[in-house]
Amino acid sequence: MPLNSLRWTAFTLALLSLAGWPDCASAQEAGFLDRSLLADPSIVFSPTSGDEIETDRDSFTPATTVVGHHKTIVEAAYSFIDNPSSRETHSFPELLVRYGVSDRIEIRLGWNYETGGGGSVSGNSSFIEEEPLVDEIENDGDLLYGLKLFVNEQADWLPQSSLIVQANTPTSGSLNTTQFTLCYVVGWELPNAWTIDAAMRYSATAEEEDHFNLWAPSVVLKVPVGTKYKAHIEYFGIFSDQQETAQTSQYISPGIHYLITPDLEIGIRVGWGLNSDSARFFSNVGAGWRF
Repeated sequence: MPLNSLRWTAFTLALLSLAGWPDCASAQEAGFLDRSLLADPSIVFSPTSGDEIETDRDSFTPATTVVGHHKTIVEAAYSFIDNPSSRETHSFPELLVRYGVSDRIEIRLGWNYETGGGGSVSGNSSFIEEEPLVDEIENDGDLLYGLKLFVNEQADWLPQSSLIVQANTPTSGSLNTTQFTLCYVVGWELPNAWTIDAAMRYSATAEEEDHFNLWAPSVVLKVPVGTKYKAHIEYFGIFSDQQETAQTSQYISPGIHYLITPDLEIGIRVGWGLNSDSARFFSNVGAGWRF
């Protein structure tokens, strides 16, 4: 493993140690799903959690919820990406401000800056797979704006779902094309407060004269550990369609998040690429605040 990957893996493990995992007794409080419940979907698929912040930066898969009427969530994060054939990527602040104009609709405004090479692993920024030359440094900023619509609540087997419509417009760097993105996310919450969310993103974008589509499926399992922690394991991929040189990136990503208060959350997630087009390793550290 390259030295940079080793350093960032060690740094990530140190952060997890400082955060402090709950003891085994607390972990057992999360419980496991009784198999007998599978006979009754109205019991299995019934939400149990209370009112607490749910950020879209927790994982590549966004939350199925919206902010709420007259409420605001501010999210920010830093990402490090160890690219296979170009310079490492540093991404900050991955800022996203979400404001609820009604109980079902939120408006979204954000900004991010990336330096280095390669693409992004943040669902809150442009996820175009850009691979510059080995010794070339890209410095790209982009403005994010859009809407998130809450579609329906969970009802038995019918999942809770939301639709995100947003765009990323470059504010600096070599890219000069606005990237439009649609994301549909669904999710089920189980009686033991485990959640399974899945999303599909579609984006129409371009690099110079090359116009193509990007598809980004993802699925994440989130498990509460005690009352303050939530751990997750996620798969996501980014697949190009009609691109001159097709690119496919796939990742496996665990993470943990800590609820300081019902309105304040911090979290870290890491990931490893599953194929040659993917980054070797990434880490993401961030926070969210609701008011």
